[in-house]
Amino acid sequence: MTDRLTFDLQATCGNARAGVIHTDHGDIQTPIFMPVGTAGSVKAVHQHELRNDIGAQIILGNTYHLYLRPGCGILKAAGGLHKFNGWDRPLLTDSGGFQVFSLADNRKIKEEGCTFRSHIDGSKHLFTPEGVMDIERVIGADIMMAFDECCPGDADKRYAKRSMELTHRWLDRCLKRFGETDPLYGHHQALFPIVQGCQYEDLRRQSAEYIASKDPDGCAIGGLAVGEPTEVMYRMIEVVNAILPKNRPRYLMGVGTPQNLLEAIERGVDMFDCVMPTRNGRNGLLFTAEGTINIKNKKWESCFEPIDPTSSAEADRVYTLAYLHHLIRAEEILGLQICSIHNLRFYLWLVSEARKHILAGDYSPWKSCMVQQLGRRL
Repeated sequence: MTDRLTFDLQATCGNARAGVIHTDHGDIQTPIFMPVGTAGSVKAVHQHELRNDIGAQIILGNTYHLYLRPGCGILKAAGGLHKFNGWDRPLLTDSGGFQVFSLADNRKIKEEGCTFRSHIDGSKHLFTPEGVMDIERVIGADIMMAFDECCPGDADKRYAKRSMELTHRWLDRCLKRFGETDPLYGHHQALFPIVQGCQYEDLRRQSAEYIASKDPDGCAIGGLAVGEPTEVMYRMIEVVNAILPKNRPRYLMGVGTPQNLLEAIERGVDMFDCVMPTRNGRNGLLFTAEGTINIKNKKWESCFEPIDPTSSAEADRVYTLAYLHHLIRAEEILGLQICSIHNLRFYLWLVSEARKHILAGDYSPWKSCMVQQLGRRL
C-alpha cells in the first residue's frame, strides 16, 4: 500500500496540464473524465465495456445512494465497492453532500451535520463529517470527498459566506476523522477537500486558500454548473486554480458539456465527472467530434452508416445510425445501452485528445477549433 496518492505533472500548455495520478488500483492519465456510477453501476454499461470499449480509467460511486442501498453492512461484507461491483481500477466517491442538499424539502442543516429523509422510503438519517468519513472508508474508494454544503448557485453573499465557513469547519472534522481511521481493504485512500464560495470571487479565493493550507491529496471545485452563467463558472475556475497547489490534481465536480470540459482544461482542471453523457444518451442525444446528433430525428431513419467507424467501441462500428434510430424510437433497452457507450467513449476520447495536444504544445488552437465543431447540430 502506498503512503499517499501522488500526482506527476508531466507537461503544461498555458494553464492546461497533462499528468498522471498514481493510486493503488492503477494510474490515471489526466486530463480525465470519470463515468458516474451513482449506485455502484454506470447505468446500462457493463464493466468490460467500461474497460475495453470506453477506456474508463476511474469511475464514481455516490456515498448517499450506496449508504441507503445496498447499505454499509453489505458493502463491508463484500470487501468494499471494488469487490462488490467487480471494478479493479480506481474509484472515487462523492460525499453525498450534493444529493443531501438537493433534498430541499426533506433535510435540515445544522452545525452537527445534515438530517434528511430518504428519497426511497422517507426514513430519517443524519450525515455528519465523521459519519461520512466512516461510510467512505466502508465503500473503499481510492479517492474520498470531504462532506460539504453545496449552496444554490443564486445564493446571496451572506448565505454563501456562512455556507462556505460551515464547509470549512466540516472539512476540519473530516480531516480529523480521516486521520484517526485506517483503510479497511489494504489499499490507500486519499481525501479531497472541496472549494466552495458560490459565484463570489473573494469567497472563492478565501476557500481555495483554506483548502490549500491543509496540504490535501487533491482539490475539488464544487458548487459550479448549478445554474450560474457559463462565463461565471469559467471565471471562478480561473480564480481558484490560481491559488490551488500545482502539484496536486484538481477536480471540477459535476461538469459538464464537452465544451465545458475543454474550456476548464484550458484553465487548469485535471478531473471531471458528469451524468450528461449517459443521461443525454438515454434520451437519444449523441455527442460526436463534428457536433451533436438527435438520433430520434427522421433524417437518420435510412442512414446505414456506422455510428462511428473510427471508434474503439464495438457498438459504434457494428451498429448503424438507422438501426440505433429504430431502437430508440421503439424504446428498446439496447438503444439506451448503445447511446450510453457511445457518449462515454466520446468523452474519454475527447480528454485523451486534449492530453495529446497539451503534450504537443498546441492545445489552445486545437481547442478553439474543436469547440466550434462541437457546437454544431447534425
